[in-house]
Amino acid sequence: MNSITRVKKILSHDCADRVPRDFWSTAQTDRKLINELNSKIKNFEEILKLFKIDFRHIQGPKYIGPTLKNLPNGTFESIWGILFKNEYLNINNNIENVVNVINSPLNKLETLNDIKKYKHWPSPDWFDYSTIYEQCLKYGNEITVFMGDRLNRVSQFKTAIYLRGMDKFLLDMYLNKKIFSYIISRIIEFYNEYIKRILKAANGKIDIFMTGDDFGMQRNTIISVADWKKYFKPGFKHYIDTIHSFNIPVMHHSCGSIYNLIPEFIDCNLDILQSLQPNAEEMDFERIKKSFGNYICFHGGISIQTNLPFGKPKDVEEEVKKTMNVMKRNGGYIACTAHNIQADTPVSNILALIDAYDRYGKY
Repeated sequence: MNSITRVKKILSHDCADRVPRDFWSTAQTDRKLINELNSKIKNFEEILKLFKIDFRHIQGPKYIGPTLKNLPNGTFESIWGILFKNEYLNINNNIENVVNVINSPLNKLETLNDIKKYKHWPSPDWFDYSTIYEQCLKYGNEITVFMGDRLNRVSQFKTAIYLRGMDKFLLDMYLNKKIFSYIISRIIEFYNEYIKRILKAANGKIDIFMTGDDFGMQRNTIISVADWKKYFKPGFKHYIDTIHSFNIPVMHHSCGSIYNLIPEFIDCNLDILQSLQPNAEEMDFERIKKSFGNYICFHGGISIQTNLPFGKPKDVEEEVKKTMNVMKRNGGYIACTAHNIQADTPVSNILALIDAYDRYGKY
């Protein structure tokens, strides 16, 4: 059974030969793997083949718009005019890259008219989509996923808080509703057309389209479910409807405690919920699978907060075993970590993760 057949069977809530698997890691982790396994692998694609990963993530359209700032000190500008800075932290003697927002360009603007005059609202015309089909053709029987990079992933909330600043944007939701609505409408307008152009260019070769917005914190949702339904559900469903019009399933990434939002995601016809952060409150997998497993598929669930970085290989194995025993029942589950594996994770634990997928992922 190849990856495409395997994943399609799982997404139809049926059992395959084994649980499909994805692999999320930072660039620093990839370099660490290559350095320590250099007799077996030479690049990231060889990592994926060695680990029997079913998913491949394509780069997407090439940016050809106005020149963006890119300074020697690690500061760079996104398509939205947001300034970010690359910083490198030493975490347990491992260097990891962290990207921080250093300027939210709409933060100081006080009127709707000022925000309408903002000169850096991006255009879908700023991209060359012609290479997407060729990118998809690189992979034969693997699942091709478009997810974008972390700074230009189809979203609403994340883009808005980067543009306006978290505090200001949340205040807008209650005190400056016209500003709030205008920012959200501009974001949705851009991404909806961006989606269409990507999928037209792919000509049926993208298997899954991923969106991403972090709606959860460690202990609760960032905003109430009632406010999410009022302010974000229409755009969330709009993206899904657009992608579904191309007959492509949608995967959405959200970290945190989002149990109470899962019924809303299902109501919007979301196909796959990604992250399943096991250390967040309310994210009990037995309860989630029992309550929602017949209506939506899940991706992720292996913690990057506990056993992978700090445990022993046996701890990683036990976590995978426990997760698989619950989540793989009746299909509907794709094995992966809840987020990117960080560079302070021992290679022995990453190998234990893959070995456990082999051992406990069979049907």
